[in-house]
Order: sequence, then structure tokens, then C-alpha cells
Amino acid sequence: MISGLGFGGAPIANLYAEVSDEDARAAVDAAWDAGVRYFDTAPHYGLGLSERRLGEALRDRPRSEFAVSTKVGRVLEPYDGGGLDDAGFLVPATHRRVWDFSADGIRRSLEGSLERLGVDHVDIAYLHDPDNHWDQAVSEGLPALHSLKEQGVIGAVGVGMNQWQMPERFLREASLDYVMLAGRYTLLEQDSLASFLPLCEERGVSVVAVAIFNSGLLARPEVPADATYNYAAAPAEVIGRARRIASVCGRHGVVLPQAALQFPFGHPAVKAIAVGARSAGEITENAALLAKKVPAELWADLKAEGLLAADVPTPGAAS
Repeated sequence: MISGLGFGGAPIANLYAEVSDEDARAAVDAAWDAGVRYFDTAPHYGLGLSERRLGEALRDRPRSEFAVSTKVGRVLEPYDGGGLDDAGFLVPATHRRVWDFSADGIRRSLEGSLERLGVDHVDIAYLHDPDNHWDQAVSEGLPALHSLKEQGVIGAVGVGMNQWQMPERFLREASLDYVMLAGRYTLLEQDSLASFLPLCEERGVSVVAVAIFNSGLLARPEVPADATYNYAAAPAEVIGRARRIASVCGRHGVVLPQAALQFPFGHPAVKAIAVGARSAGEITENAALLAKKVPAELWADLKAEGLLAADVPTPGAAS
């Protein structure tokens, strides 16, 4: 069982900015104190730094009291070319990422993750961004994960992507326990509601919604002109829409990130969200915003003003 609020481990791997070991540990500790019991990471995050830091922070916690997920598909191979990582993480380029969704690649990736995390199993293993690797992911990667599940090395099989179309194809042609859906079910985007989320509900597949701030656009009460959306400068029309949503939120005494955190829970297929944090203050603030009730009238007003479709399910109370 995963907690409704999960901790996203990318920021503590020096994503776009350096984070000290002490601050990373404090962020995980604060998450634990806030009731978070689900922690997500990946080898991709800082070339293993996220897994190492997360493992160290959780090492003395009772293993039965938390869930941890990691990802497979990018195998880390030693690299002696020097320099810094070129994928947005401010870490030395001691390894390089090699796309590999083969059965052997899945096993090697997971072995490395278990060693860095300091655990003997993970609760969920996600195929990580197999957008351009469908054939190998479905024919080799997924069967390898199901085999590892049977062996008890992982507890559940999932796929994590920035789109909903391919995860829907996985659901129709294979078997999954979880989908980590990044940025595609948020206050700004609900296209996944048409067929993907209903299919998840029908098949009993749990959705973990991540990137719910759409890479920053919904993360602050006031939407700045230089806000980012999908990891790039936000178009003017998207900024305008976000500001209109923020204005409606303000009329109800709600801040934009509070509504963004709570919105995904309106759909019964969404079992959790995971939010990245690089400091104790960030995760504590998000936990508090999630716990503070949003009035049902807010969602009704957003629908009345055309900012949410009439058939979008919304939470009746804070989740």
C-alpha cells in the first residue's frame, strides 16, 4: 500500500541545482514526519545519486512501514570521460545512461538500484520512458519484471511516462499494476480522462499522478510571466489559463498549488500523487496544502467558467 502523498526523488539528485547531503536527508525526514510513506526514485536521477541518498535516509526506518519505487530502462555504465552530467543533474559524469529494456538490462538495472538503495526488494518497478522502445519493452522488459515479481524482488509492475497513449496500449496488450502518469492529469490537462483513466479503473490499475504542477506553472500562488510548462517556457495562452484558474482559487481562499495537489484525487483510478522536494520546507508545505480542505464550490466555479470540463470528476474534500 502506498501513501496518498509520495516523495519524488529527482530534486535531491541535484536536478538543476545542487542540494547538500544534509538538505536531502532533511527533506526525506520531513516527508516521513508529514506522514509520507511512499518514496519514488530512479537510476536516471543524478546517475544514481537519488537512490543513494534516499536509501541512506530510509536505512533505519522499518522496511515494512514504507514503499519505495524505482525505474528500469536506462542502465548506468561506468564512464571515464570526465565532465558533468548532461541531463540536467549537477553531478560528475561518472556513468552514462544506456537505453536497455532487454531482460538482462532490466535485471542489471534493478540489481544496481537495490544496491544503491540498500534494500532487498522494491515495492514497484516502472518501465521508465519506453516511448521509443515499445517492441523491446513489451516483449522483453515487461516479462522480465513479471518474473522478478514472482521471485519477490519487486512487489508490483508499472510503467512511467509523460504521455497516456502508450500506457493505454500497455494496458490493452499486457498486464500492469501501476502507471506513473507525468503531467497528463492536472488542473491544466485532462485528455487522459477520455479513455485512459476509465480503462485503468476498469482493469484495477492504480495511477500515481506526478508532475502535477506541469513542471512549475501551477507551483506558486501567483503565476509568473517566466513560468515553465512541460520543461520549457510556458506559452502566453497557457499562462493566461493558469492565471484564470488561480483567480478563481483566490475567490475561495485557496492557492493554486493547493488546488493542483488535490485535483487528481477526484478520479477513482488515482491512488497517489508524488511531488518532488529539495528541502524540508517544500515537502512540509505541500503536505499542509494537501491536508487543507478545498471547498466543492471551487471546482463548480472552475467548471462554470470553462476552466474544467463539466464531466471532470473532482474531489469533494481534501484527500
